[in-house]
Amino acid sequence: MTIALMHGVPETADIWTAMRKEMGVETACLSMPGFGAPLPDGFDCTFDGYLAWLVEELSALPGPVDLVGHDWGGILTIRLAMERPDLIRSWTSDVTGVYDPSYKWHDLATAWQTTKLGEQTVGMMAAAPAAMKAAQLVGASMPEDVAAKVAAAMTEEMGRAILPLYRSAAQPVMSELAKDLGKATAKPGLAIIATEDAYTGGQAPSRAAAERAGADVALMPGQGHWWMANEPGRAAGIIGAFLSALD
Repeated sequence: MTIALMHGVPETADIWTAMRKEMGVETACLSMPGFGAPLPDGFDCTFDGYLAWLVEELSALPGPVDLVGHDWGGILTIRLAMERPDLIRSWTSDVTGVYDPSYKWHDLATAWQTTKLGEQTVGMMAAAPAAMKAAQLVGASMPEDVAAKVAAAMTEEMGRAILPLYRSAAQPVMSELAKDLGKATAKPGLAIIATEDAYTGGQAPSRAAAERAGADVALMPGQGHWWMANEPGRAAGIIGAFLSALD
């Protein structure tokens, strides 16, 4: 069995470090190309391209695979559960609300999806001093040690990956995909809802989407976007309990 963890955007696999120590079992981190991992020449940085990459990554892992995704990792996890459930034993995501028909992308995502403004925004991100980027992440609730590592990876290369990824998922893409959310019931799912996460559409849409996907729901009260880094023991316990119930 393999527990595979996938980070979000603009992040790296460093967000999982503390939780992995708490898990007490071996885990594998999947690093999206361009996000703390090299971006190969010609790589397709779209939603479809990263899904194809994820299929290849999972196919190479010893199964059965329990896939845990955060942010964009969680978006890809749910789509994988809908389209290739044969590759996993279970799935966990903290962004079920993105698959609610009412979901609207947050302000930064909207900026990235906008021609010229997106280029300007990622250019400023890449050019900013690492200390400034780390401080902004800390201000958004990311722990300092994690923020320092993630900030170092927020480069021009990451910016080149961000823009096509977000633009390929601009609405109504997500709303159209949400119509098939029931397909995710093919494998057991867990929806983690961090109650203070401003990027997931809110608790009610997240719960509604989780129900349509046939997923259990676990709350992280008082936690924001980086629940796994700020409360790693509890996060590990929630995921571990879900997986243990499958045995």
